[in-house]
Amino acid sequence: MPSFPYLLANIYSGSIPVTQIPFLRGFFGFFGLVWLALIILVIVSNWKIYVKAGQPGWASIIPIYNILILLRIVGRPWWWIFLLFIPWVNIVFGIIVAYDLARRFGQGGWFTVGIVVLPIIFYPILAFGDYSYTAPLAPTPVV
Repeated sequence: MPSFPYLLANIYSGSIPVTQIPFLRGFFGFFGLVWLALIILVIVSNWKIYVKAGQPGWASIIPIYNILILLRIVGRPWWWIFLLFIPWVNIVFGIIVAYDLARRFGQGGWFTVGIVVLPIIFYPILAFGDYSYTAPLAPTPVV
């Protein structure tokens, strides 16, 4: 059995692929499964939030279109999507959208902090909790 420093040196140099070491294969396999479970949790949570808001659930998995529908859910104009693609500006407007989303489901500022800091926990809480959606007064049309 080769020594650990020998294995690390050969992995780093590329002469031994990482997948040929049983420990690392199991390690990455385990975390790969955890990662897949988290991705499925996020997809299901977003789908359920969209359905609660009266939008089609499949819209949550279509890139860019899901942002347009999210802007419709929170009651913001469609052109905000351009602001969400500008670096640094997108942070501010993303927090505003998260606040509006929490507010539409009857939550306040601390729930917004949770959505921004720990979305993997707070999106499922919003999706599977007993929160009901309150539509904005004037919905914005999606072009």
